Amino acid sequence: MTAAELQKLTREIADTILARMDYSRELSDEDVRERILQEIRLSEREYYLTATDKYTLARRTFDLLRKLGPLQPLIEDEQISEIMVNGAEKIFIEKNGEVEELPDTFESEEQLEDVIQKVVAAHNRVVNEANPIVDARLADGSRVHVVLPPIALDGAVLTIRKFPKVPMTMERLLSLGSLTEEMAAYLKMAVEDGRNMIVSGGTSSGKTSFLNALSSLIPPKERVILIEDSAELQVVGVENLVRLETRNANAAKQGEVSAADLIRASLRMRPDRIIVGEVRDGAAAVNLLMAFNTGHIGQSTIHSNSAADTISRLETLVLIGAGNIPLAAVRRQIASAVDIIVHLERRKDGRRCVAEIVELEERQGEICLNRKFGGPDDDGAESNL
Repeated sequence: MTAAELQKLTREIADTILARMDYSRELSDEDVRERILQEIRLSEREYYLTATDKYTLARRTFDLLRKLGPLQPLIEDEQISEIMVNGAEKIFIEKNGEVEELPDTFESEEQLEDVIQKVVAAHNRVVNEANPIVDARLADGSRVHVVLPPIALDGAVLTIRKFPKVPMTMERLLSLGSLTEEMAAYLKMAVEDGRNMIVSGGTSSGKTSFLNALSSLIPPKERVILIEDSAELQVVGVENLVRLETRNANAAKQGEVSAADLIRASLRMRPDRIIVGEVRDGAAAVNLLMAFNTGHIGQSTIHSNSAADTISRLETLVLIGAGNIPLAAVRRQIASAVDIIVHLERRKDGRRCVAEIVELEERQGEICLNRKFGGPDDDGAESNL
């Protein structure tokens, strides 16, 4: 059968099963698979189906009924790191650092929006015309971002950032050539010594994976509080681990729990270390610096273009979050709170690597960046901000 014929027959079988389903009892996955096979056998009276056709029909119909339709094979492919859906007829993936468009499509915008609703409902989130932008995650921890029409002009936009099933470690980063052995030894010592770190970089530069690798170096006896917008970090080897996730406001604009709220709450949980998935807003930046400046140890990530730009980003966020505070006071707080910035880059060939590691100190109201590794000056030069 052609691809179009298989797609049409998949929908017919799914619709038949749904029409005959007894909603008074819950069917197991095995029950659904058995019904699909029954319908495929009946279809053979009308269509000539090869063994490959029957396998494809069974898989696609089950994915349509119980999983995420045409996205399911992409989610299960461990070589794919990003799935980008631009409306029902445009599906792109990033695989091994290369972006390509797939021939597969959704049957309609309605099917795409059904898949989106299935994803966000499983995460207790709501997305509709009144609330057209939402973040969620899949059961495996993959990050999901949704934008619905009319904000998205050409149909619903669904972006899924996948993460390795095996947590990232320094050893694996070394094997990938993402950093040198000297850098890894320095960072291991810094984590064990309890130095506060910010991992910075652009979109898809590997910040979350690198934070996972840093987390693998945390002494196992420590009590770690993990704070994220959408749970995706994989901290292993730490038994005393508390995982917290933010919550959006409901339709009545009530019930929001922000990263800033969780950072404040974490201070009363006797943490040895606080890990914040990403600093996105002023309130979170202010509370994170306050935590670091009151003797708490931690790590976080932030979007920026360089280590120097990370300081500018933090300054801006703190000024937004804290109001009328002199810039000199903000800089003193940043220099006192943050010990090390690890800046990551994604190269043109798709490889993600450490671009520079800098240490911070404050001198006469200025933040000095002491480059330990990488950057424009590989000889450990200093720069002032």
